[in-house]
Amino acid sequence: MTAPGRRSSTFTRLLRHGFTDPSAAERLLESEQLAPIKADPVLLEALGTTADPDLALLGLVRLVEAQGGRTAERELLDTLVAAKPLRDRLLGVLGASAALADHLARHPGDWRELVTYEPQDLHPGVTEFERGLAEADDPVSLRVAYRRCLLSIAARDVCGTTDLAQTAAELADLATATLRAALTIACDAAPADAALCRLAVVAMGKCGGHELNYVSDVDVIFVAEAVGGADEGKAIQAATRLAAHMMRICSETTVEGSIWPVDANLRPEGRNGPLVRTLSSHLAYYQRWAKTWEFQALLKARPVAGDLDLGAEYVATLAPLVWHAAERENFVPDVQKMRRRVVENIPVAEVDRELKLGPGGLRDVEFAVQLLQLVHGRADSSLRSGTTLDALKALAAGGYVGRADAVQLDDSYRFLRLMEHRIQLFRLRRTHLVPEDSADLRRIGRSLGLRVDPVAELKREWKRHRAVVRRLHEKLFYRPLLDAVAQLATGEARLSADAARERLVALGYADPAAALRHLEALASGVSRKAAIQRTLLPVLLGWFADSAEPDAGLLNFRKVSDALGKTPWYLRLLRDEGAAAENLARVLSAGRLAPDLLMRAPEAVALLGDGDGGGLEPRARAHLEQEVLAAVGRAAGGEQAVTAARGVRRRELFRTAAADIVASYGTEETPVVADQGALVDQVGGAVSDLTAATLAGTLRAVVRDGWGDTLPTRFAVIAMGRFGGHELGYGSDADVLFVHEPREDVDEHEASRAANAVVAEMRRLLQIPSADPPLLIDADLRPEGKSGPLVRSLKSYEAYYRRWSLVWESQALLRAEFVAGDEDLGRRFIELVDPLRYPAEGLGEDAVREIRRLKARMESERMPRGADPTLHSKLGRGGLSDVEWTVQLFQLRHGWDEPGLRTTRTREALAAACAAELVSGEDAAILDEAWVLATRVRNAVMLVRGRAGDTFPSDGRELAAVGRYLGYGPGHVGDMLDDYRRTTRRARAVVDELFYGA
Repeated sequence: MTAPGRRSSTFTRLLRHGFTDPSAAERLLESEQLAPIKADPVLLEALGTTADPDLALLGLVRLVEAQGGRTAERELLDTLVAAKPLRDRLLGVLGASAALADHLARHPGDWRELVTYEPQDLHPGVTEFERGLAEADDPVSLRVAYRRCLLSIAARDVCGTTDLAQTAAELADLATATLRAALTIACDAAPADAALCRLAVVAMGKCGGHELNYVSDVDVIFVAEAVGGADEGKAIQAATRLAAHMMRICSETTVEGSIWPVDANLRPEGRNGPLVRTLSSHLAYYQRWAKTWEFQALLKARPVAGDLDLGAEYVATLAPLVWHAAERENFVPDVQKMRRRVVENIPVAEVDRELKLGPGGLRDVEFAVQLLQLVHGRADSSLRSGTTLDALKALAAGGYVGRADAVQLDDSYRFLRLMEHRIQLFRLRRTHLVPEDSADLRRIGRSLGLRVDPVAELKREWKRHRAVVRRLHEKLFYRPLLDAVAQLATGEARLSADAARERLVALGYADPAAALRHLEALASGVSRKAAIQRTLLPVLLGWFADSAEPDAGLLNFRKVSDALGKTPWYLRLLRDEGAAAENLARVLSAGRLAPDLLMRAPEAVALLGDGDGGGLEPRARAHLEQEVLAAVGRAAGGEQAVTAARGVRRRELFRTAAADIVASYGTEETPVVADQGALVDQVGGAVSDLTAATLAGTLRAVVRDGWGDTLPTRFAVIAMGRFGGHELGYGSDADVLFVHEPREDVDEHEASRAANAVVAEMRRLLQIPSADPPLLIDADLRPEGKSGPLVRSLKSYEAYYRRWSLVWESQALLRAEFVAGDEDLGRRFIELVDPLRYPAEGLGEDAVREIRRLKARMESERMPRGADPTLHSKLGRGGLSDVEWTVQLFQLRHGWDEPGLRTTRTREALAAACAAELVSGEDAAILDEAWVLATRVRNAVMLVRGRAGDTFPSDGRELAAVGRYLGYGPGHVGDMLDDYRRTTRRARAVVDELFYGA
């Protein structure tokens, strides 16, 4: 008897053998059912080797109880103790699967299936499983026989007699035998239908690939032909009834549960298409209508039931189409779409638990292998296996995948599939989610041989294998390309030049020969630089391929690398700083502007890092102005000073463009910025601040070079248009007014000459041809336009505005804001124009009619000839002009009594109008969306083409690049144009109502 407060020796032994509830286990061992063997030491040892000893013991007690008599109980227990193979198999299954324990409790004689341990029983195939199902003649008996066969597969699996590939193949063979048995039952129930047709069942997916899970939909396609002279239509109807009955036999739930769903949705037209087709109908569909993913699915097609000759004919007929899929017109954009991990539909809370679809999951491996099969299988028949691991082995043997990468990927894929098997085996339910409960994780870990700390070890191993898959997923496509050009490793198969070109074309590269030359230049040799490039390039090539301009991305990367290759920090930055390499890839392949800016000063690559390089955050105007003025102060003369200022401008334009591109494309670590308006505001504010700082520095340089410390006249620069509104784009001119005021005792003519000289020299210096982009100054919004003087004194402006000012000038002055020069003079100029732009009591009706007339005239006269008015971002329907004139009319009419409207910024003024209830929230949102979209289009065109434009490009690749910037994937350019037209059409309807009063 155990002393009070002390644990029994049995309790301690149970803990040592892995039981988590020793008290309950002790009671079960003391139960009447186990009395004959409770003292046998082999029982406890055997239970301790199972995935869940508590579960195994409970299942054993239930099984003994279910025997229904002493004789049967004694037979089971004696065999259990005497036969180690049965003991390991039975207890292993009971400790891993509650569902199979339930089956054994319902069918207590089925344990005898695990007794036989002959060589022919170790690896059964379709014939053996057909024999095991032979007695089944209805859905219920078929389910019982299926579970009995599944019991033997699971036993070999959990005992390690079979490995993952063998287990998956056995499950597929059992599914094949089951489909045949179900079809036999269906034919026996409708012999007349069976006599009319030849029906073939073609397995797809994991069943077709001979790599099935414990619980998975069994994907099939049906093909049928009429028998003899039977009418084809009636034969297809008969075949459809047989196929539907077969599916119900497998899928429906009975008292014995279900087997698995039979899914025919991979057939032509999916669930909307006929369930059964003739072979000629299948062929016609695949020749004309099939998409790339449908050919990808056919990689695994395998005839399994019914008329196997017809099934083999189906596979042979479609095989040429499968292996020429890579030559199809839409193959590249289809591949680009498929390559993106589809995780959007996974609930956020489940993404990190997804074994199949999550990043680094099974789908990544399977897709990568299948894509390489499609690209290279046409020329190499050794790659045409439907089984993932066999295909991966063949790819490695042929040099299409690096051997080391293939070994790692094989290992990780096996581990992830084993996890999936163990998760599904427990309840025999279809799931790909890793459980969160520690007891479940402990059982899975122990089933995989992790016994010291099963939960922690399982999590660590899962994380490691998932990281391997994520790392190798992209490199799998590109590393062999580098091996092909670098030619370093001896004795390893390499891609041929033709195979390398095929792969690059399939991944979106338009000029594979040039791409291979670039790779050879970057990666050849034994230098440290080349070694680092070989590490970086596989990932970079994938990011380039994810863009609309992969060739340009690779070429630009070569140029930057050539310029910075000897700089010690460059490759180290890309290798060691997580964000830098992906940011660079996005920037180099997104269009011409950002790479052009970078090529003029490659050291700006440092901005792309997440360390001390400054990052991509826009800099405040005060800091920019301080740096520009300091650079100007250090320069020897005016031209050198402005060159320095323009250099700062170039660098900061690159920073702004790079930040915009990265935010618009997103990266693996940072999602796409959802608030497009915030991006527009960031770009507009950054470019406007940069322009202001550049003008301030140029003004300082010109004055210092020509007059020393003091100009004979006070001088101020007033921003107008988009510049004043903090809405400049990458290609915008700087709209300005120049105002001066003679200093005391300075002649007005002398002051005017000095002011005009300053303006002329500023314009000249900012446009001198150089490596830096010019800054064009546009003063056409001045009084009298191009006919008026470039510079006026404050008194002259006052006289003009008092006597001659027109309504369009009041409208233009809504954007006026001081940006450089004499701050006091700038303030007084703004005070001068405030009564003009915010007239007391608002605009009169005559002035409103004049503004409407001017707007209508501009629409009819200024639209470029041949331009599509529905796609012109500035002057088109619902574009920038429509929205801005509508907002400015609100400001002119109501700015005098609504302080919120007294702003130079369009979006701020629109929000203020909404707050003042001058426009409804719905209408304001419509106008804001259109204005933001049109601004984004202009920015995109400049980023992509490297020159300003107000409409979408006509070149296909440039248009696709604009689409990528705006968030549209490959093949969705039409959706982009449709969305733009829809957004601007709604905005125009609001403009017609609010501006024209329609």
